[in-house]
Amino acid sequence: MRSLPLPLTLTARLSPVAVIACAGWALTSGPAAPPAAAGHQTAQKTPAGSSAAAPSSSASGTKTYTTAPAPCSGVPAATVKSLVPGAKTAGKEIPSTDTALRRTCSWNALQGYDYRWLDVSFEIRESDQEAKKEYEQRVAEKSGGGAVPGLGDGAYSVVNLTTEDKQQTREGVVLARVSNALVVVTYSGSDFETKKAPGTDEINKGAIKAAKSAVAALDAGQG
Repeated sequence: MRSLPLPLTLTARLSPVAVIACAGWALTSGPAAPPAAAGHQTAQKTPAGSSAAAPSSSASGTKTYTTAPAPCSGVPAATVKSLVPGAKTAGKEIPSTDTALRRTCSWNALQGYDYRWLDVSFEIRESDQEAKKEYEQRVAEKSGGGAVPGLGDGAYSVVNLTTEDKQQTREGVVLARVSNALVVVTYSGSDFETKKAPGTDEINKGAIKAAKSAVAALDAGQG
């Protein structure tokens, strides 16, 4: 099979240093979108053996989390295989300055001409109120997406299309809040033979599927 040159942005994503940088951006400014009608199709624009998080009870009786779960166990192997064909299902955890409060796992693979990338991040805030404020700020920063019903205490998704050197890349981001925890999922794809990107629906549904698994892993500590 002949090899094809990767666009600069995707080449950078394959380097460990760039991976850490990308994860840092996702954790500090992970995009989401304002509310839209349920069942929406997100808009395109040219321009995420597990140990569950440990919950603790507040004075009001609301459970809040004290530690982030193991991120690479947050998505089942079968889901990883379906979303990122050819990737090692174990994933790769990105170094964090405080693993109790912030953890990220990445999966990526180039199979044939098809490239897929998946990031899943967990962030633990000091309180439900702080997490809600952060969540709402991130939602307000983006447009063109919509609500994801029934996921955590609130969830939004947005899909973006970018083009570099005639190569398209489509990226979906889902941001969910569960009590004082934030879950950020980023899922992207490209086809280096056709220069086209996967469809909006495929990327959006894939990101939401991974987000549901990640939230379930977080919720496991609430039982």
